[in-house]
Amino acid sequence: MKRKLLWYLMTILATFVALYGFVFLLIPSMGAQEIRERFLNPPIVGISHVYGGGIALLLGPFLLNNKLRARSLNTHRILGRVYLLAVLASGLSGLYLATVTFGGLAAQIGFGVLAILWVWSGSMALVRIRQGDQSRHRIWMYRNYALTYAAVTLRFGLPGMMANGVPFEAAYQTIAWMCWVPNLILVEWALLKGQGKA
Repeated sequence: MKRKLLWYLMTILATFVALYGFVFLLIPSMGAQEIRERFLNPPIVGISHVYGGGIALLLGPFLLNNKLRARSLNTHRILGRVYLLAVLASGLSGLYLATVTFGGLAAQIGFGVLAILWVWSGSMALVRIRQGDQSRHRIWMYRNYALTYAAVTLRFGLPGMMANGVPFEAAYQTIAWMCWVPNLILVEWALLKGQGKA
């Protein structure tokens, strides 16, 4: 029951953040203009990052759900390919965006490492399933979705820090790491607790 509730909560938050990103691109007056200009220069980078990341956020909970996967393996495979292409597009554009982000070198490195690990873990998941190693494939997908979920922890963590009096630049430098490192640690802890079995 607790696991099911967690899945629903995770899915709702991921959907909310994905839809927020889609709306951000569709409504020019939404968000700070300076952020929009930096994010959409060139436009293909911001569009790839937002739509790729949004698609990955939306698909991830369904791909990681054992019951849904067992119900239709063919659908799982098709959506898995879409998911990994979305991660690739969003991760590569995220790597570029890391070089022009706010917060100086600390934020640039934090977001840059996130982008590299995101694409790499997706590649490892693909390699494992091509080798027929379903167990390792699932482990790498858990890691990958933990990194995908950085979009959610960032959207809630940054305002939370600022509401507690942390100035924007310091909060942004911190969230560049805190949006993904705890997610990955939590997944690794869960995998160790389950003795590495997904």
